[in-house]
Amino acid sequence: MEPDLPVPDLKLGRLFYNHWTDWIFIIILIVLWGVCQIVTPFQRYVGAANFVTQSIMYPYKSNTIPFQVVPVIALVIPFIFIFTHFCYRRNVRDLHHAFLGLLTTVALTALITDSIKVGIGRPRPHFYARCFGGTNMNATYDATGNVVCTISKDLMKEAYKSFPSGHTSWSFAGLGYLAMYMGGKLGVFDHRGHSWKLFPVILPLLGATFVAITRVDDYWHHWTDVCTGAAIGLLSAYFCYRQHYPSLFDDSPNIPYRYMPPNTPSHSSQQSSMQSSQQERSNDLERGGSQIPMLEAENGNKMSLAEPISRRM
Repeated sequence: MEPDLPVPDLKLGRLFYNHWTDWIFIIILIVLWGVCQIVTPFQRYVGAANFVTQSIMYPYKSNTIPFQVVPVIALVIPFIFIFTHFCYRRNVRDLHHAFLGLLTTVALTALITDSIKVGIGRPRPHFYARCFGGTNMNATYDATGNVVCTISKDLMKEAYKSFPSGHTSWSFAGLGYLAMYMGGKLGVFDHRGHSWKLFPVILPLLGATFVAITRVDDYWHHWTDVCTGAAIGLLSAYFCYRQHYPSLFDDSPNIPYRYMPPNTPSHSSQQSSMQSSQQERSNDLERGGSQIPMLEAENGNKMSLAEPISRRM
């Protein structure tokens, strides 16, 4: 019997066709996020009692990390690593799934973050300085006791967008997704005891943490803002990553899921999925993949293909 030939990798156009609903979903997320940029945030009541505390009387400083750099951190840097891996492995399915998951992560995080910003309208730590032009200026109030700022409402829109931190959520979304992607490719939990694999995984998270720290140091956000933003970004990254890749604790965490037609019977789907997974593992091993497939022994224990034949008999 002739050996099975390797299953050819799908073309990028075919992958786009199979996942067109996912790409439409990303477009919808981006459009809704754009609407959030137009909507005026909730003008939370800021009376005389609010100025008793120092929480909104910090100086108005420039951003250590400008707004324009955030998309580079969240999208460009992770994509560079993803494309570099594609140039090394030439796996079109992995490139498509990785980029699709990354875009979904950032778009979903952006929409959730700005929706909460607009709905809550929490004043930033430098609200007083932005509102009156300095921390030493006298405050003025209307008949209801609410603050009356000396600058236009359009310029004050950002002053009511403290919670949660957009810089932080975007950074943890993109770099958190990158950390999971690298963890899967390196097999960080492959039970072989290589601690060095943790460093490439933790490094992106440290970068996102640095971004979060600058938001507090620049007096643009409270510490609760950045903690919430980090949670939103990491949760979005995890759920979007798992839509395309297995768990990092799986035997083959570096292999993306295959597309299954919705009308395929359940039994045939499971059988086809198992065959596809085995073939993908075989192909990945031929490419020099870092993960070694596992075989089921007669007693139910898993053995690696790298083990001597005498140990598997």
